[in-house]
Amino acid sequence: MSVARKGGAVFTHDPAHRLQVDFVGDTPGYIDRDSGELVKVQVFVAVLPYSNYSYALAVPTQGTDDFLYALGKCLEHLGGVPQVLVPDNLKAAVIKSDRYEPVLNKVMEDFAEHYGLVVLPARPRKPKDKPSVENTVKLVYQRVFAKLRNQLFFSITDLNAAIMDKVREHNQTRMQREPVSRQERFLADEKHLLKALPPALFEKRYYAELVVASNNCVLLGRDNRHYSVPSQYIGKKTQVIYTRTLVSIYCEGKQIAAHPREKGSGYTTKLEHFASNNGHQMRRSPDYYIGLAAQRSTGLTRLIKRIFEMEKTPELAFRTCDGLLSLQRKTQPDVFEEACEIAYSNDLLSYKRLSGIIRQCALAKAQQVAGQTTLLPMHENIRGKDYYN
Repeated sequence: MSVARKGGAVFTHDPAHRLQVDFVGDTPGYIDRDSGELVKVQVFVAVLPYSNYSYALAVPTQGTDDFLYALGKCLEHLGGVPQVLVPDNLKAAVIKSDRYEPVLNKVMEDFAEHYGLVVLPARPRKPKDKPSVENTVKLVYQRVFAKLRNQLFFSITDLNAAIMDKVREHNQTRMQREPVSRQERFLADEKHLLKALPPALFEKRYYAELVVASNNCVLLGRDNRHYSVPSQYIGKKTQVIYTRTLVSIYCEGKQIAAHPREKGSGYTTKLEHFASNNGHQMRRSPDYYIGLAAQRSTGLTRLIKRIFEMEKTPELAFRTCDGLLSLQRKTQPDVFEEACEIAYSNDLLSYKRLSGIIRQCALAKAQQVAGQTTLLPMHENIRGKDYYN
């Protein structure tokens, strides 16, 4: 246990118990090489009150993503996790500031759960709740920013390298009232008491409420990608939790599907999600759509056959086929056949692609007609201009 004094108050701290964090007020910056402008940054500062071992990192903003990135890098630097995190009442970490029960940002809750931390935000306008980090902020000004004020930096990476170097010097300097440095006390009494880091890095979770469409899928609009679920959930509302690498889908509190997250438009599916005994699907099949197309258009028949050759899960092609049949009903036959030939030759198989080709073909045909001049033959009923003179 260490003892710290601030004003007349005395604070005692247990090793590896608390990590106090904050952002400094007056921030440094770097010169943008392209524009020559000064880019201001925010500096995240953290301290373990028992040893006063300090950490600092410049990040672009005080937003949630940058705050959690800095906090994660801090725990990685420490090589372990303390029991309690004491942030200021940052908007990045706290939704509602409350004297007794601050409401945490959902992403901050996920972060704390991942690392096994208890988060106790400081009370509003109560610097005594985190005196160690308040004092560390002052020392950062004196021992870091003051020593770097005459240096120019041209990237945040270079700035952080210089900040880390000065913070290392600060940690290795013997404390005024102690015979040891902050680093010596941290390594001797504190580091081995930190909880182990989790095996995987924290991934930010995103949340969405989506309804399962008739194609057995939910559409994650952010990526414009469809993810399949079992057919019995068609029409039901689901809760989707996704990270950079994983998409998990829940209905009524139960996980019903999980997929690796893939970027870009398209489908990510599992064959077992498409039940062959589903009444809605039994009424439709590749042969059903090919038969309908054969009654209407040679070009459409070739196009639909190609779609089912490309799509290994036929149910996913049914909606596209419905759309192509609708286009055929609304388009002049010669224009539609020409558009189907272009789409087939270039493997442009979607409803939107064929619709766009039809518009271009119709426009070209209209321009061609407008450019033709028809000359009437001369005969006795044509009076000419002399008749009216």
